[in-house]
Amino acid sequence: MVLVRDMPAVGRGFIERLEPPDIKNFYWTKPSPKNSRKVAVISTAAVSKRGDRPFSWLARDHRVIGKNDRDLVMTHVAVEYDRTAWQLDFNTILPLDRLDEMAKDNEIGSVAEKHYTFMGAADPRDMEKSALEVSSEMKKEAVDTVFLVPV
Repeated sequence: MVLVRDMPAVGRGFIERLEPPDIKNFYWTKPSPKNSRKVAVISTAAVSKRGDRPFSWLARDHRVIGKNDRDLVMTHVAVEYDRTAWQLDFNTILPLDRLDEMAKDNEIGSVAEKHYTFMGAADPRDMEKSALEVSSEMKKEAVDTVFLVPV
């Protein structure tokens, strides 16, 4: 990943103006035992299934990735984003294989059927509609643990 000071001016200015959220409580419910948790991934790598609509610059929406989907493409538009790790192993940005291994080893209860990706270049404060849709879908699936993968 490029250093902020080495980014093109437009990207650097956007990043420098972002206000980080003030998170007082890192979980809102009492966590269930690890070996009974259903885990979903949320990644900001702008990954989608081949044939899905690509992410646009500052996209505020999301894409759904099934737990068995592997024909994936990245449409992250930031030129300073290093795609090397993703090209070698998609688990660096969407660790579905690692979660499957953890479920098989009884380290977690199960892997959710659906996982979600966003365009990491967008301001998260503008994504409330999409975030509410994703949280609603995760509740329907009884997901109780979310692994956030910021890219």
